[in-house]
Amino acid sequence: MMRRARDVDGEVRADQRRRTDRTTGRRTGRRVLALVAAAATSVAGLVVIAQPAAAAGVVSVGAGSYTTDQVGPLPSGCGSISTDPRQFLTENAPKGAIPTNDWWSSLAYKRLNCAYSENLHAHPLSFLPGANGLGISYSTTPTVTTPAKGLQEYHYAYAQDVTAGVAGLDAPMVKVDGWTDWTVTPAWTGGSRTMKATIGHGLPFVYVDGITAGAAGTLTTAAPPKVWRNSGSSIGFTVNGHDYVAFAPSGSGWQQSGNTFSSNLSGKKYYSLAVLPTTPVDSDAQRNTIASNYARYAYAKVTGSSLSYAYDEPSATMKSTYRIATTPWEGTQRSTVLALYPHQWKSLTGTTTSSRQYVSPRGPMKIAVGTQSFTTSMKFSGVLPEVPAVGDSTGADRATLDAYLAEVKADPMAMQRADTYWAGKGMGRAARIAEIADQIGDTGTRDTALAAIKATLNDWFTAAPGQTEQVFAYNANWGTLIGYPASYGSDQELNDHHFHYGYFIAAAATLARFDPQWASSAKYGGMVDLLIRDANNYDRGDTRFPYLRDFDIYAGHDWASGHGAFAAGNNQESSSEGMNFANALIQWGEVTGNRAVRDAGIYIYTTQAQAIQNYWFDVDNTTFPSAFDHSTVGMVWGDGGSYATWFSDQPEKIQGINMLPVTGGHLYLGYHPEYVKKNYAEVAQRAGGAPTVWQDIIWEFLATGDPDQALRLFRAGSNYSPEEGETRAHTFHWIRNLAALGTIDTTVTADHPLAVTFSKSGKKTYVASNVTSQAMTVKFSDGTSLSVPAGKTATRGAITWSGGNGQGGVPGGPGTTTGPSTPPSTTAPSTTPPSTTPPSTTAPSSTAPSTTAPGGTGSSVRYLGGNGALVTSADQGRAVTLNPADGATRDGTPYKPLTWTATGVSGTKQSAGTAFALAVDSGTAVGNAVQIRVSFDFTGNGSWDRVETYRYFATDPVPGAEQYTATGGPANATGDWADLKNGSVKVEVWSALSTTAPASVGAGSTVTLPFR
Repeated sequence: MMRRARDVDGEVRADQRRRTDRTTGRRTGRRVLALVAAAATSVAGLVVIAQPAAAAGVVSVGAGSYTTDQVGPLPSGCGSISTDPRQFLTENAPKGAIPTNDWWSSLAYKRLNCAYSENLHAHPLSFLPGANGLGISYSTTPTVTTPAKGLQEYHYAYAQDVTAGVAGLDAPMVKVDGWTDWTVTPAWTGGSRTMKATIGHGLPFVYVDGITAGAAGTLTTAAPPKVWRNSGSSIGFTVNGHDYVAFAPSGSGWQQSGNTFSSNLSGKKYYSLAVLPTTPVDSDAQRNTIASNYARYAYAKVTGSSLSYAYDEPSATMKSTYRIATTPWEGTQRSTVLALYPHQWKSLTGTTTSSRQYVSPRGPMKIAVGTQSFTTSMKFSGVLPEVPAVGDSTGADRATLDAYLAEVKADPMAMQRADTYWAGKGMGRAARIAEIADQIGDTGTRDTALAAIKATLNDWFTAAPGQTEQVFAYNANWGTLIGYPASYGSDQELNDHHFHYGYFIAAAATLARFDPQWASSAKYGGMVDLLIRDANNYDRGDTRFPYLRDFDIYAGHDWASGHGAFAAGNNQESSSEGMNFANALIQWGEVTGNRAVRDAGIYIYTTQAQAIQNYWFDVDNTTFPSAFDHSTVGMVWGDGGSYATWFSDQPEKIQGINMLPVTGGHLYLGYHPEYVKKNYAEVAQRAGGAPTVWQDIIWEFLATGDPDQALRLFRAGSNYSPEEGETRAHTFHWIRNLAALGTIDTTVTADHPLAVTFSKSGKKTYVASNVTSQAMTVKFSDGTSLSVPAGKTATRGAITWSGGNGQGGVPGGPGTTTGPSTPPSTTAPSTTPPSTTPPSTTAPSSTAPSTTAPGGTGSSVRYLGGNGALVTSADQGRAVTLNPADGATRDGTPYKPLTWTATGVSGTKQSAGTAFALAVDSGTAVGNAVQIRVSFDFTGNGSWDRVETYRYFATDPVPGAEQYTATGGPANATGDWADLKNGSVKVEVWSALSTTAPASVGAGSTVTLPFR
């Protein structure tokens, strides 16, 4: 949940929106679009480094501290839950912290329904506890609605098929009797009747036990059932088009009376119910065959679920194993039936799934029959502290970046408000500035940004008695660490802790690169670890806080709401801010040497990256219903998804909220470049043209799939208002460097987590960052090795801004290194910000004629003369205006070029290469670039023997000539050198990018031929 104005009346309206009509099981009056102060989505999960003192007060953690005083509002809800959050748990429930931010949270964290819960969407089944037992729904038909402005949402809404209960049960409340990684056991007590039911993600079975001795088990259908099996202890029936089979203890059977089936259970205390797969089933015979197969596992009651994961660094592989524990009610069978989500079965290894499947809001769930575990194997494609600066240290683009950095140097955080979200977001802004400034040697700007981060973190990480602001407070009853001032329900609803604290941790990781002592346990490292544990405790042994509280292990992604009390289930809006948290763990773990934290981050990152591709982006077109007319969702709900946000109905923000913040840890956004283009096309289509807000976020996202187009858009529209956590410096740096590097190449991995491979035009660039104090060699899966000095980022094979890679432009050369850097040049960067004057509308001049110059001169310096001639006299040179690029990128291929030639030229090849110095002036126009190609016909036979194309020169929007030179050599060259013997030379100059007012080339411009 983000950026929602909050007020008392708004909270009342938000609560009203959340209420559920239990007759229909549907939301009443809920609109997701542009909610002003709607109920917060959330996240949490906390652990504490030091054991709190018995008395309230300040607890020291190294040089930092937190308070155990009540600073502000605590989580609120039904009854006295603020002070007694265990009131809705039984005595059997695990001691210690209570999980929140889960699919079943509203069972324990009662906020609206004070007796039972809201709908619980586990998949393939959904549940709604009531007085008489457990309501069960298997929704297979989505409802696609259009609440406003053509922005759709889809839901597989809860629609009850059957209630599993006990005869005579009338419970005034349901409590939680226990939970494991992705299962939960609600419990009923009503008069003389009791019942429990174990349910969970991926379980087609419901296990009912704890039944009062002698009481009958009951199944009551919501419509007249069709019975197709009544054999021994099992009964099969269809209701609302869905097939179920129930299993009573051996020796007992089922009797039907209207819509109710009952069994005396032969005096036992258990039975199970399973939903059968939807497809392909077209006959009662098939139903009976499946039911008989499921009968083998009907009495293997699930008693636990657990995850284990292991990261194999040499192969960059994350293996995750999902295990189910069972206890046989009868017999010896311990295996069961599991339904796997798409992100799981697409990465499955060593387990076979059947041809049948379940329908779910996440797409088809495939079935593993007769198993207790399965393992997924996912490749980790790496993250970076920041994309590398692969350009040279001079030229127009460097001057532009210097100017952009100068704009923000005085206030790198630009903090909007002092709460945990906005303070974190401000530090995230400053961290990007610090990383970029360090890469290019601007240590002054870097150190200013680092100082702002350090001062802010130290403030928040130090508590004093009675302090109420910029302080973290631990509450032992809830097992949570809340930062005050809170925002977006991070206190009263335990919302969004991973969103907020991810920014803190990421900024701390940047600071730790330059100040390792600050990150030590003696200083503030323990406070950072406390935030990590708060949102996603990685240590199962720390029972004061739930394991991975924020992260839904089986669903593969975060949930944002602490209580999840919505009819549509829990929800998550900004998947990218969830990934910011995961990346922060990787960065912090790597810089501090904490492998447990690092590997937890890699587990969350790799798993959630796949979930996002499937459930937010639907890159394979297998998740969204056919009637859902969007390429993405802004929010994932337990029962579906919405093209919406909590705070805006603008398409740029609906789609952009799953893009920001853009960091070196967000390259997963570009795993599918064609999808990136599709996503951007929808933004443009729904915005009615170019984005008008959050342009920088949208362009940065586009750069992960089409960086050249993103750069063109930035150059043409750089007069925009940056998103609150962004700067022009970072946006330009990100887009410009990706335009040189290309898109992420997921076919190549590395044996180091801070390493990424890019590809452009078939050429690979290898990048690795070393945040340690020891040099290292990184090995890539295609056999490439890259030496990385201590504290540096290195590249190999880079296509740089100037056409080389720092080693003479030789692809595959030793590479370049950047930051943490030595002090920069004493030359101060430009402090003049880019002009905001709109581009000129002056029409371009006509193309200069391409005629042949008089030949036979031995001069090596030529001027761009009249009549298309390369001349030897400066007096004959003339100024020209290039033709526009007509709205497209013309990089590498001449388009309407101005052409100059010289014929009958003779000379001996010298050791140096071609040189040129073009006086280029774009006036106040933005988005212009000039490019040159030089061709040689060594014998004058009409065939061009060598052709050199140079990287284009991006002009600045400040009047006055800039010098475009051959620094770095050609970006592309074909043909070998030879002596000129009555040969010809051709120079072509054109606009690689331009508005309607392209650049001019001055009369003093020269091309120096390498012949004498």
